[in-house]
Amino acid sequence: MEGFRFPENFALGAASAATQVDGDCKESNWYDWYQKGHIKDGSDPDIATMHRKYLREDTELMAEMGIRHYRFGIEWARIEPREGEFQESEFLKIREEIELLQSHGITVLLTIHHFSNPIWFEQRGAFLSADCVPIFLRFTKKVVENLGDLVSEYITINEPNVYAVSGYFGGDFPPGENSMSKTLKVMKTLGECHRRAYEVIHKQRETMGYTDTKVGFAHHMRAFAPYQAGNPWHRLCCRISEKMFQTDISKTYLLGTEKDPGQYADFLAINYYARTASKGFADGTFPGASVNDLGWEIYPAGISECCAKLHALLPQLPIYITENGTADNHDTFRRHYLYDHLRALCESGLPVTRYYHWCFVDNFEWLEGFTARFGLVELNTKTMERTIKQSGEFYRQMIAYHGVSEEMAVEAEKEVYPHA
Repeated sequence: MEGFRFPENFALGAASAATQVDGDCKESNWYDWYQKGHIKDGSDPDIATMHRKYLREDTELMAEMGIRHYRFGIEWARIEPREGEFQESEFLKIREEIELLQSHGITVLLTIHHFSNPIWFEQRGAFLSADCVPIFLRFTKKVVENLGDLVSEYITINEPNVYAVSGYFGGDFPPGENSMSKTLKVMKTLGECHRRAYEVIHKQRETMGYTDTKVGFAHHMRAFAPYQAGNPWHRLCCRISEKMFQTDISKTYLLGTEKDPGQYADFLAINYYARTASKGFADGTFPGASVNDLGWEIYPAGISECCAKLHALLPQLPIYITENGTADNHDTFRRHYLYDHLRALCESGLPVTRYYHWCFVDNFEWLEGFTARFGLVELNTKTMERTIKQSGEFYRQMIAYHGVSEEMAVEAEKEVYPHA
């Protein structure tokens, strides 16, 4: 392992989601899911990391580490706890957070929808309901009306494929269903929501006098490979899985449909974590592969492979890695992981300009609760104390050096990945 420098226009940041950090919201479908006993360690999303209470401390810690780009999200259930009733006071709190970040030199990438829904929206069928698109667009417009003077960059929807598959096919996320037809319908509807929200955000900020608006959606992409390259069934499953999970979404969300063609992104946003070894239609891992604490394969080359596939659709756009990170509960291989993935990006020759690490502080990791630790900063869930990890110091050093020095590479190389 050797040192390397980042491209001149490349910047490191951090990412989070409202449900996973904020706490203080009992009106969301994820609080309901927790109450039904679906969280592995019983962690309460109404507590999460208490980010709203520790807002100043988290912001100052981020700034101290040199992070200048932060992606965070809106908790829809807090803004609109009952249908049509918008809480202006909550927008004021979000404005306070954005202004605090900006005062520390940190720019904001704002996510409109990141998995969670208000209970009232969930109960009426969420993105299967007949009027879900206008309801989502009403919320989107309200967000931009209240925050558009402070924020120019937006993610409309986070990982629509994961939301659809986990909630309507795997049954792990709310509402816990197992229907391929519903899964495909939700994916299609979320595409409509994204394309229309792209237009709403641009139009609303134009009426406010702004011309610097940038909008995208955060696409969860995996590297897919047949479990046995010579097995025709494995190859077929690999092609079908990739097409249904991400390729069709890439095309229709970014370029529209036959009836609705256009360009619906100003940057390409990719969330990348792992590779899938296909021998059926479930996720699989190659024997002996490097894996993280959740058993996900660590495959650094995949981050560039996924970027290249999206880049081929809209080569004129910059690429943001809006999530990348790993479950490493004892912080024993995260520096190695960061080195490998960032080097792969820098050697790809692709126009990647942002990298948002998932995540900043160990957070409520959906079904896993706090049993899966992705943070650069350790969270003591009893005292809420934040402590920068060894990998967090490594991240700070990468930002300061604008790359990885020879000495840093030597330290990263000492770390060993677990294996399947």
